[in-house]
Amino acid sequence: MIRMERVTYTYPEAPGPALAGLSLEVAAGEFLLVTGPSGSGKSTLLRCLNGLVPHFYGGTFSGAVTVLGHDPVAEGPAAMSSLVGFVFQNPEAQCVATVVEDELAFAMENHGLDAATMGRRIEEVLDCLGIAHLRGRRLETLSGGERQRVAIGAVLVLRPQVLVLDEPTSQLDPQGAEEVLAALVRLNREMGLTVILCEHRLERVVEHAGRMLYLAGPGRPALLGGPRDVLAQMAWVPPLVALGKALGWEPLPLTVEEARCKAPGTKRAGVVPLPLAPRTPAPDPSAAIRVEGLSFSYDGIPALRDVSLEVSAGEIVALMGANGAGKTTLLKHMVGLLRPQRGQVEVAGLDTCRVPMAALIERVGYVPQNPDALLFADTVAKELDFTLRQHGRPAGDYRGLPTSLGLTEHLGRYPRDLSVGERQRVALAAVLVADPEIILLDEPTRGLDYGQKEALVAFLQAQRGRGRTVVVATHDVEMAARCADRIVILERGTVQAAGPAGQVMTAWPAFSSQVNRLYNDPRYLTVEDAVPIQSQIANDKSGIQNRTS
Repeated sequence: MIRMERVTYTYPEAPGPALAGLSLEVAAGEFLLVTGPSGSGKSTLLRCLNGLVPHFYGGTFSGAVTVLGHDPVAEGPAAMSSLVGFVFQNPEAQCVATVVEDELAFAMENHGLDAATMGRRIEEVLDCLGIAHLRGRRLETLSGGERQRVAIGAVLVLRPQVLVLDEPTSQLDPQGAEEVLAALVRLNREMGLTVILCEHRLERVVEHAGRMLYLAGPGRPALLGGPRDVLAQMAWVPPLVALGKALGWEPLPLTVEEARCKAPGTKRAGVVPLPLAPRTPAPDPSAAIRVEGLSFSYDGIPALRDVSLEVSAGEIVALMGANGAGKTTLLKHMVGLLRPQRGQVEVAGLDTCRVPMAALIERVGYVPQNPDALLFADTVAKELDFTLRQHGRPAGDYRGLPTSLGLTEHLGRYPRDLSVGERQRVALAAVLVADPEIILLDEPTRGLDYGQKEALVAFLQAQRGRGRTVVVATHDVEMAARCADRIVILERGTVQAAGPAGQVMTAWPAFSSQVNRLYNDPRYLTVEDAVPIQSQIANDKSGIQNRTS
């Protein structure tokens, strides 16, 4: 169905090829998972399948690509659009209408479908993706995750034979990701739709893939095979796979259910613990952030309802919850981008309603979901230098930040030529280079591979060690498990739970890490937490067997 032969492609003015001599065959009805480090060529591979590479991006291309008997390089994206549905990393780049239902209808109108067919397909897609309640909403009022599901729906309505998705769950909450993946699996298995999906958060999707392609980067051989075989050869893997490697489990577990069969001392979750009541501690005069009775609505639709929260200096707090729960809205209040309609927000002792934003950003660094919103300079170095000048510091005073975030080799490059994950790190650096005392991050691991995510966790832990305050809005439960002191769960604009990370994750399985779900114990959130106890249990069993014999 799909064949790539010795494909080599280099973007304009890039120092080297994004793909070098890649050959690949994909059968009809296959579910192929593509992964690899940020910048290894994953998105480029996907763009070759509908002609975006080289038609839209330019550059130099060699080799051959065939999709359903068509040549995307010769025919271009317009001719391939009815055969290959493409969902981009950034849903904002794909949306053209202002209302959800119009967005779903747009592509069908361009293909001349009749009104009855359009209406039927819209209903099917709304139901399939669980977004029927959004049909009349304006796109600008949707959360990032909601927009991502709309972008997927806008492609599915054309009923392509091949569906190509570039990190489709990167902005989805855990439940939303499960719903989208379940829909993709159903389309793949029941309707024979060929699915090629690129993803960094392998723990979410690896169990669904028939085969897995790991791109290590130009000049390094790709790995292709069954997911377990490929994962066994990768350095950075999902937590359960890492636990299996550390403890010698064979075969490697891909799901919590598979791991339970191998891990002594685990127990299935029985009755789901009651939700933790929102904490209402006595006011802390040293709190870095204080939110009291905050309420806010968009066009009459409540986004926050009577939210009260305190964050201490030197604390990392993760804001979690479903898409549209109010996480981004809460962060925007903390940096002064929004003003409370009711209630009060104090940051670093400043009332956000009474001080100009310029005073706030002297103390607060905010990185939004979309990194492109911050990037405007000609090079990465100039992005960082602009921030430094605004804070009265000399250009080039980066204090090791490019090294920490893996950006040293990109300092001279144009930011928008970088991958989404690389642009995410540039946006982080452009804010954090000012050394703010309060750091607000909205989905900071979007587009980051496991190694980069680990570097970000280490960086945030170092900031906490310096007394900096960090608030992270995230759907990445594994990142939260590694660094969050507390977790606050928002639901429909209200605080539903707040407490130590282990306690909240155990009480709310939908927002728990793989290791926590495996052990159902607040003490165990990460692989590092679990390996010692599993090793001890294994040693104890071995000792008993030796004494018995």
